[in-house]
Amino acid sequence: MKIKDKVALITGGARGIGKEIALFFAREGADIVIWDVNLEQAQVACDEISTLGRKTLADEIDVSNYAAVEAGINKILDKFTRIDILVSNAGITKDNLLLRMSQQEWDAVLNVNLKGTFNCMKAVARPMLKQKSGKIVNIASIIGIIGNPGQANYSASKAGIIALTKTAAKELASRNINVNAIAPGFIQTDMTAKLPLEVKEKMLEAIPLAKLGNPSDVANASLFLASSESDYITGQTIVVDGGMVMA
Repeated sequence: MKIKDKVALITGGARGIGKEIALFFAREGADIVIWDVNLEQAQVACDEISTLGRKTLADEIDVSNYAAVEAGINKILDKFTRIDILVSNAGITKDNLLLRMSQQEWDAVLNVNLKGTFNCMKAVARPMLKQKSGKIVNIASIIGIIGNPGQANYSASKAGIIALTKTAAKELASRNINVNAIAPGFIQTDMTAKLPLEVKEKMLEAIPLAKLGNPSDVANASLFLASSESDYITGQTIVVDGGMVMA
């Protein structure tokens, strides 16, 4: 088991990519904490993970609220005494063209995606600094690299996560804390499942591997970055997109 007896916090872990990461980590021996704004779904996910023989904790946390994040970290420490891994996955979209985008649409996405990642990293860094060890994995997006019409807020938030990852990696490296990001491409989720067929076909034309990714593709990359196999990797962004973006 690659992360046996580690304590892993996954934000936005009640469904989709976050839940898949939580399940992968549990199968590899980690105890799992799931934060989500939907406590009922978070608890369902934890109940499923518990069947794998791992300890779990579900909590309703709005990552854009630092006081709530800090209180959530204290709950984790009360139960597990340590936090070894953070996967900052919580995120939202509120798409609109630049000229039509409201202040609320801009602020909501930046607050959850970018500020939420900052809040979680800041709060979890304190116990990790004391432990002199830790792995932080931030879920960005290829949209933060290439941009996308109608997603000025989302692309800015994800680009910000990539820059934030690099800065945090430099600040925390001396205490044996690795900070990396993953930039998924088009992944098969509830959101992509609702897209019209013609939109999916156009997406596939832009992907050299000619297929959408699976949540497990992102979970595998997350597991690698959370394990000792990535001990000499920090400040990097791993693109998981079937070859769509080649810099």
